Amino acid sequence: MARLAQTAGLTDVQQEILSTVRDFVDKEIIPVATQLEHKDEYPTRIVEGLKELGLFGLMIPEEYGGLGESLLTYALCVEEIARGWMSVSGIINTHFIVAYMLKQHGTQEQKDTFLPRMALGEVRGAFSMSEPALGSDVSAITSKGVKDGEEYVLNGQKMWLTNGGTSSLVAVLCRSDEGHPEGTAPHKSMTTFLVEKEPGFGEVRPGLTIPGKIDKMGYKGVDTTELIMDGLRVPANRVLGGVTGRGFYQMMDGVEVGRVNVAARGCGVAQRAFELGVSYAQQRHTFGKPIAQHQAIQFKLAEMATKVEAAHAMMVNAARKKDSGERNDLEAGMAKYLASEYCKEVVEDAFRIHGGYGFSKEYEIERLYREAPMLLIGEGTAEIQKMIIGRRLLEEYRLQG
Repeated sequence: MARLAQTAGLTDVQQEILSTVRDFVDKEIIPVATQLEHKDEYPTRIVEGLKELGLFGLMIPEEYGGLGESLLTYALCVEEIARGWMSVSGIINTHFIVAYMLKQHGTQEQKDTFLPRMALGEVRGAFSMSEPALGSDVSAITSKGVKDGEEYVLNGQKMWLTNGGTSSLVAVLCRSDEGHPEGTAPHKSMTTFLVEKEPGFGEVRPGLTIPGKIDKMGYKGVDTTELIMDGLRVPANRVLGGVTGRGFYQMMDGVEVGRVNVAARGCGVAQRAFELGVSYAQQRHTFGKPIAQHQAIQFKLAEMATKVEAAHAMMVNAARKKDSGERNDLEAGMAKYLASEYCKEVVEDAFRIHGGYGFSKEYEIERLYREAPMLLIGEGTAEIQKMIIGRRLLEEYRLQG
């Protein structure tokens, strides 16, 4: 076995794409990732390289200038990128979710306007659901869009935007009571607005402020921000799909494929942690032999490799289910839950194999140890995934009579 997490049944085109991405990761990302991460520096050169490879348009249809590839191809590319540096995969993911929502739910005018430029990476996407006072309870959002002639006026504060500063198009979820009588279920009175802005921080357009980067434990380099709307005016033709009240469903559709993406990130980080652990175990000597020859270390390596394989298999299954057109919320929830938990465990085992050196910033595993926890909460916590899984299982196994 040359390496873990191989995928059966790929086409020649898919294999060529993955080989290209893997080479790019090995040559352009891994050598500089830790240095950039410690500086919390945005990986401009890496992003430009990804644009040249066409990865910003990987799943955008060919008619709009993209490559028209499947979710599986995209997820496998994300796995490779996260193996190099998880922050880079985050830059791609939020852009991809907005492009996917446009492709699935946008009006023809919205697709024609944004998708060709998104495919080139000229327009970069971010999406915004969360707010300071809520996390997983999306139905409790307070940001609001009120109709005013041919425009909507948006007010509210959003939180945890990946690409908040570098993006030029943000899909923002707000309440919109217009056309929805009092007493309407919260999830039926939400609308996704497509907000165009200038990249950067501060007031990026009248009524819209991006205060600055949030200082994080890990997941550095990529900009994570707040978004403040104060009388932000958005044309009515920038309601995603042209109809209000569908925002919750549009966002959940995007998050569902985003969960496959987060599972892929977990697989990539775990893969890299295993590589670092198995390499170090063969170099480090104790009691007259490499620590890889000690049974305790071999047991750890065996457990780590098994977890990498299991998470990868579930991620691939969830992606293929979505590509087939079938409902995949159960599979996506399982894949995201397992991959993020296993990622944390594999990274910690690799950290333990490194001993005291794992605590040093000179070793790559220290960075992975700080990055893995983000996967436990991104795109829904483990608890949320278990709620989704449990409800779907009860639907499938409901007793009759």
